[in-house]
Amino acid sequence: MDKEVEIEAKFYIQNLSFFENRLKSLGAACTQPRVHEVNLRFDFPDRSLTRDRRVLRLRQDNRAILTYKGPADPNENVSVRQEIEIEVSSFQSARHFLEALGYEVSVLYEKYRTIYKLDVVEVALDEMPYGTFIEIEGPDSASIQIAAAVLRLNWNVRCSESYLAIFYRLCEKRNLNAKNLSFQDFEGLTITAQDLDLQTAD
Repeated sequence: MDKEVEIEAKFYIQNLSFFENRLKSLGAACTQPRVHEVNLRFDFPDRSLTRDRRVLRLRQDNRAILTYKGPADPNENVSVRQEIEIEVSSFQSARHFLEALGYEVSVLYEKYRTIYKLDVVEVALDEMPYGTFIEIEGPDSASIQIAAAVLRLNWNVRCSESYLAIFYRLCEKRNLNAKNLSFQDFEGLTITAQDLDLQTAD
């Protein structure tokens, strides 16, 4: 797999525990136990990175990771985009470094993530403030589609949008004033598949 290319598909699901048990029954190895992630999305004040569909992100989980993502290829049936990741020694120092260069935090988003390795793909079980998802990342579209079939996911309802794109659409549809995609901002809210304009894959 090219270390600077991200190839993945995302699925909105209802029963996360079913898929975790399914992964275990298939002999998948848990490579990252459930961990809380805090992500900071950076942009210039004019939001030019967002307009160009590019991403500059700083993530804190068990490590601190600085990530750049290029625009996704619109001609692919899964998300294919350039991805460059660098592990940094200090989350706060990396944030100050980016801010000194003129970037600012445009949004914070968080999730809980568990990762399994299944043959040649990585399967991430994601708990977002607005619902649960599976992301499958692999060396090519075919391997991702095979893994989705093995897991009994409905390939036809896969989602090509980012979590933030779903968040912004949800806020507009539900007239939410949430500034960040955080569990605190979504506390007490019930979010349905209709709210997200997504179909469940399970």
